[in-house]
Amino acid sequence: MPDQDPFAEAEAALRTHALGFPGATEEFPWGHRAIKVRGKIFVTMAALGDQFRTSMKLPDSGTYALTQRYATPAGYGLGRHGWVTCTFRPGDEVPTDLLEEWIEESYRAVAPKKLILARNAQLGGADVSPVTTLSPTLVPEPNAAKKARRGT
Repeated sequence: MPDQDPFAEAEAALRTHALGFPGATEEFPWGHRAIKVRGKIFVTMAALGDQFRTSMKLPDSGTYALTQRYATPAGYGLGRHGWVTCTFRPGDEVPTDLLEEWIEESYRAVAPKKLILARNAQLGGADVSPVTTLSPTLVPEPNAAKKARRGT
């Protein structure tokens, strides 16, 4: 009987955490899990042979992240833009709490302000559904303020 995937539990926990953000969706470009907000990737995850990799954008804690033995600048030139890849091998402990914090940072780095506000409300205990966070903002008619002042 083959061994269970040693990273399945960690990957499931990180996936659940990332998909809990307002507007988060999941896609599988390149055969890897990519979690996006409004079409922009904020975290990727992949089981590659006996390894588990996850990448995220860390504009604030990237320097610290790169001091960890499992972290390297992301490939394809993304490392120059603050992306960090964490690679775990059998026997490694996956620091899910820390990775969840970094996923939060990555989400905030790429999400639009409206969804960041929805996330803040969510953290404050508000029930934030995708319908309310993705509804279009009412945009005032151009020159509405001028018309109101003139009384027309």
